[in-house]
Amino acid sequence: MKPYPIKFTPIFKEYLWGGTKLKEVLDKNVTTETASESWELSGVEGNVSVANNGDLKGKSLQELIDAYPEDLLGKGVFNRFGNKFPILIKFIDAKLDLSVQLHPNDELAKERHNSFGKTEMWHVMQADPGSKLIVGFKETLTKETYLEHLKNGKLLEILNQEEVKAGDTYFINTGKVHAIGAGILLAEIQQTSDVTYRIYDYDRKDKEGNTRELHTEQAVDAIDYEKKDDYLVTYSKEYNSSNNMVTCDYFITNYLNVVGTFVKQLVNRDSFTIYICVDGKAQITAGETTESLNKGETILIPAVANEVSISAKDAKILEVHI
Repeated sequence: MKPYPIKFTPIFKEYLWGGTKLKEVLDKNVTTETASESWELSGVEGNVSVANNGDLKGKSLQELIDAYPEDLLGKGVFNRFGNKFPILIKFIDAKLDLSVQLHPNDELAKERHNSFGKTEMWHVMQADPGSKLIVGFKETLTKETYLEHLKNGKLLEILNQEEVKAGDTYFINTGKVHAIGAGILLAEIQQTSDVTYRIYDYDRKDKEGNTRELHTEQAVDAIDYEKKDDYLVTYSKEYNSSNNMVTCDYFITNYLNVVGTFVKQLVNRDSFTIYICVDGKAQITAGETTESLNKGETILIPAVANEVSISAKDAKILEVHI
C-alpha cells in the first residue's frame, strides 16, 4: 500500500437536538438547522466512511482494510481487532441537551449485543457561556437510591455537572452516566460501538408526540454507582510535541500544537494514526503526498507510513492511535 494522508467524506446525522455549528464553525456542507453529528471516520456497519482523495478515492474504509489489513491498520491492531476498524471519530453539535446515558463494558456488550463496549473521550471545541456536561454522580450511590431518584423524576439532582470551555477534555469510562449539554460543540473519540443505554430524556416528545425509548432495566446492572474523579483530563500544551491526553486499552490520544513544522516518526508505532484538526489549519505530508488539514477535518495515516510532517502557522490537532 502506498502511504498518503487519506481523507474521508463525512457522514451527517440529524437529530432534534442538533444545530448549525457544524456548518458555521466547522464549515461542513450541511444545509439543515438540526445537523447533530459528523461521523468523520467510521467502520460502523451501514455507516462506513468512503475515501475522497488520492489513489484510493471512492473506496470504503472496509474495502481498504480488506485489501491492505496490516498496511492500513498495523499488524498488532489487525491481530487484535481483525478487519473491524476499532475507532469511531465524530464531531457533535448539541443545540439542546442530549439524553442522559451510559455504555456497557466489553463483557456486558459482548454477552447482550455481540458488540464491544464503548469507552470514549470528549474534547470541547466551542461552548456557549454557562454550557455544562453531565459526568458521573455527585456522590457514591446504591442501586436502590439511584432507582428511587429515577422513579421520582429527580435524577438530575444526583448527577454531577461540569461547566466547560474550549480545550476542556473528558474521559468517559464504560458505566459512567454522562450527557452533552446544550451549547457545546465537541470532538468525540470512541471505541467502534453503537451500544447506548438511555436512562433519561427530559420527558421530551418528537414531532409525532412520542417519547424516546429508555433502557432502564438494561442500564441498572451496567451503571458504575461509585463517585470517581477520573474524568477531567489534564494535559500539557507544549508546542511541536505529542502531549499525552489519554492512554487506555482502546486508544491513545495526544495533543499537538503545531507552530512551524513538526515531524513525527511512526516507523515503530504498528498502528494507523488519525489527525483531527480542532483549531487552525495545517499541511500534512506522508509518503510523497501533502494534504490540507483544516479545522473540522480528519485525516487517516496508514500504519505503513514511516513518518508524518505537519506544517502550520498555529494549529491545534488531536493525534489518535492504538
